[in-house]
Amino acid sequence: MAIEISSKQIEPIRHTYDYVARRIGEGRPGSRYQEATFDIQPTANFQYPSSYAPKYALFDPARTAIVMEDWYAFLDPRQYYYSAYTVARAKQQEVVEKNFAFVESKNLLTNLPDDIKTVIRKVLIPLRHVEWAGNMNNCSITDVGYGTAITQATLFHAIDKLGIAQYLTRISLILEENEETGLDAAKQAWLEDEMWQPLRRAVEDMFVLDDWFELLVAQNVVLDGLLYPLVYGEIVDDLMVRGAMSLAMLTEFMREWQKEAERWTSAIVKAACLESKANAAQVSTWTRVWTDRLSDALEPIACAAFDPVPTQPAPATKRNLGRLFSKSEDQCTRSVDSLSVTAVSQVRVALLERLQKQGLKLAEVA
Repeated sequence: MAIEISSKQIEPIRHTYDYVARRIGEGRPGSRYQEATFDIQPTANFQYPSSYAPKYALFDPARTAIVMEDWYAFLDPRQYYYSAYTVARAKQQEVVEKNFAFVESKNLLTNLPDDIKTVIRKVLIPLRHVEWAGNMNNCSITDVGYGTAITQATLFHAIDKLGIAQYLTRISLILEENEETGLDAAKQAWLEDEMWQPLRRAVEDMFVLDDWFELLVAQNVVLDGLLYPLVYGEIVDDLMVRGAMSLAMLTEFMREWQKEAERWTSAIVKAACLESKANAAQVSTWTRVWTDRLSDALEPIACAAFDPVPTQPAPATKRNLGRLFSKSEDQCTRSVDSLSVTAVSQVRVALLERLQKQGLKLAEVA
């Protein structure tokens, strides 16, 4: 007796939800990111205006000078929705935990030379307050921003900022052998040390910006675009060749995070500029203003990081300083002030060149 088993292919009646199909076309399957992003923003039936801003609706595109026909043009190239974001960060967290465990078990941070410890205490640890400010600013954008494509990404950014602040806190606790003295000193430096006041004033001014898109440009495009390459690139690289390999391990997440964040911020700037010349002009103005201000604010911090520079630097250190100048080793005897200004200038030029490629009109890059 022969038994024939036949298979039958069942075609799905629907490939995705109607609100996604309206954007990508009927008969095409939508991605999880598209289903979690498109047209989720509430647009009607708000019932009452907010008491603190009665001239605006509860969710109102008029809260920014940027005008978009479709606010879902700001798609995240990383395609982060909740599940994809948490899975990606969980994998990265596993690597971070292994790095911290290894450094702590071998006492690699506590055995660093005193001059390197001084730079970490003076320059790196107070940045936890800058990260907290970044958390607050991104929470503000999430609150009043428009379009799920932007607001879900800024909420993930806010969570990342809090996580980075916690990493810096852990570095301090390892360095001080679980004493809070380093954290207390960093707080006092943030509040009182003259070198931190221009940056502190700038991030506190961001707290009260009325336009949420300007805040996004100031915080996520400009400040992060200058601070991360300077601190976790130039400064940590300099400390690494002077013996602080363990610090490079503990801050590797920040490097990876910035590369990932640049993909998103570049896409945001490009989408705004493609929409209209008015948008491009407005974003260009905000970029110029905040780049000038934050570059000046970062110079005293860079100066503190490169001071003291060893009187007779090792060959590796000479090569690193030469890289900052893009010149020969014999020019590495320049003053600390000159070195810090050059480091800030290089990350500034790199940021503006990247943004010009996205459509910004920046009259002068250097």
